[in-house]
Amino acid sequence: MEERLKQALHQGREHYQKHEFDKAEPLLLLVVQVHDGFADVHNMLGVIAHERGEFEAAEKHFERATQLNPNYTEALLNLAVTYNDQAKYEAGRRVYGQIRSTRERSSDNLDPFVRGKIANMHAELAAAYEDAGLRTDAIRELERAVSMCPGFADLQTRLGTLFRDTGDMSRARLHYEAAREANPKYAPARLMLGVTLLSLNEIDGAKAEWRAVLEADPDNKSAQMYLRMAENLPPLSQPGGS
Repeated sequence: MEERLKQALHQGREHYQKHEFDKAEPLLLLVVQVHDGFADVHNMLGVIAHERGEFEAAEKHFERATQLNPNYTEALLNLAVTYNDQAKYEAGRRVYGQIRSTRERSSDNLDPFVRGKIANMHAELAAAYEDAGLRTDAIRELERAVSMCPGFADLQTRLGTLFRDTGDMSRARLHYEAAREANPKYAPARLMLGVTLLSLNEIDGAKAEWRAVLEADPDNKSAQMYLRMAENLPPLSQPGGS
């Protein structure tokens, strides 16, 4: 993640925690314009919009947050409330049913809202460690986060990227694949999985990931660029060749 975006994300979260919504919103909007893969950013933008009575905008952000993390209980609750505020009662009931189902699937009966909160706290601490250049500590905190919420595709992707940046492509691949399994439509995971597969000389697998992204989003510039690059690669030399 480029430094400017990382700084905007960090400052946006800080302002949001202090309820400085007018300062948080432009920073968070900048983040989603560049990188649409942070569920908590969409949830924060949804809360800000809801506070202003902008229910349609809030609904879109909460829906995006729950697409990224289907078990994100806080965003699900916010979405249900927003549906009800617009008299979309049947949609609200469906979301409440999803929340109950999520809780019933929890093996230790820990409230999913609490579980998600704790996972996000680990993720925030990981971001602080990463900003300070303490990558090993950042990995440790993100591992704790994904152990609590393995279905959070954005956290799995962040952990995969940390492993990729340390040169551990095998573990990076595992976490990108876990993110893809949690949410097959989560483009950042499939983009980065493709990059990782390419570095492992699994070119066909890489192309398959980028084509899957383009099936869902034909205008995805990164997938277009990566696929074009892979298709122009020279063939691998064969054993015994000159």
